Amino acid sequence: MNVAVLAGGVGGARFLRALTETADPAGVTAIVNVGDDLDIAGLHVAPDLDTVLYTLAGLSDEERGWGRAGETWNALDTLRELGGDGWFALGDRDLGLHLARTQALRVGEPLSAITARLAAAAGLELSLLPATDDRLRTWLETASGAFEFQEWFVRRRHADAVGGVRFEGADQAGPAPGVLAALDEADLIAIAPSNPYVSIWPILSVAPIRAAIENRRVPCVAVSPLIGGRAVKGPAAEMLDRLAGGTTPAHVASTYAGLIDVLVVDPADDPADAPVRTVVTPTLLDEPDARRRVAAAVLDVARGPVPA
Repeated sequence: MNVAVLAGGVGGARFLRALTETADPAGVTAIVNVGDDLDIAGLHVAPDLDTVLYTLAGLSDEERGWGRAGETWNALDTLRELGGDGWFALGDRDLGLHLARTQALRVGEPLSAITARLAAAAGLELSLLPATDDRLRTWLETASGAFEFQEWFVRRRHADAVGGVRFEGADQAGPAPGVLAALDEADLIAIAPSNPYVSIWPILSVAPIRAAIENRRVPCVAVSPLIGGRAVKGPAAEMLDRLAGGTTPAHVASTYAGLIDVLVVDPADDPADAPVRTVVTPTLLDEPDARRRVAAAVLDVARGPVPA
């Protein structure tokens, strides 16, 4: 079975791990958000791509929820001692990956080719693709001003209530090589339990990607990022409450209007008013058996008829 997955953040990475534990990884293509990317200390950092890579390679720091396990911070400490701007924490092991990526970008290699090489070096069996090779940046509109994603999320600790989102560069961005083919050849399209606004919408802001999903011939299923109306991690619930008017499955589904056929929700949520068919199963991806049940529920959608 070929499965194309739109993903971002820790929830996306953990869902992809569940999927590759349940299905043949060679049939899985991850189309990953790059709206969070940033240039810092002269390096190009791609947090969502790296989170997926580290998680699937068994290198992630599960306790902290980001970055690499066994990390040290000597370079960052030196940067701060010398008066550099060290608000974005880059560990010593993590820096090696960013150095390799930045060096390749500077000689003209596209992000997708670099990502494929890094994924192969890490031993990943799935196809790992950035949504686009072009510059795409997520901006958050708040009462305090507009902030690029990492400035808002990390430096300001996502304390500013969000009134809107926009995607710089989306009007010029094209899909990375392989993205449209993966969507066209998929038996199932899945949207990971990621924050709709800042993890999935940046991917969908690339017009040909959105059009490919709108014109899909196979089911598209999303996994809600909320459990009991709350996010396991991050500001998804607050953003849904403010921008969609609530945190029920119906509100989650509204962020993907016209794009999904099925929504997977946790038993703690009431799916009664959802505008699409719902599948109810525990969605906390905290241990192997639990996350494989979520993946199995998603894969089962492909085995039935496309919902009307």
